[in-house]
Amino acid sequence: MALMAIAVPILPGKTEQWRRFVGELNGPRRVAYQASRRSLGIHERAFLQSTPQGDVVVVTLEGANPEEAFRQLGSGSDEFSRWFVQQVREIHGMDLSQPAQWPMPELGLDSEMKIERKAA
Repeated sequence: MALMAIAVPILPGKTEQWRRFVGELNGPRRVAYQASRRSLGIHERAFLQSTPQGDVVVVTLEGANPEEAFRQLGSGSDEFSRWFVQQVREIHGMDLSQPAQWPMPELGLDSEMKIERKAA
């Protein structure tokens, strides 16, 4: 199993929309959400973190290949996937249907193993 984490800022004024979004994922859209993540081979968790600079969501993806699963999050054509991508776009300003314009997160520290750094 591999683990990936990503911190995603919430756009100003969108925290309550994020809470409603999570309510939908935990409520009426729960079955579709779970099926989506099973099809991607991941276990997803999301943590809301308030900071002086604004609210951030820390998302973890755990599975055989979480980076590839993250890349595929926006590629579904079913109703749930389209709704999920739209919510993420409105709340975070991130378009999951497009290739990421930033590098994948880099693991910097693990209490169970030493992380070797590549020479710059």
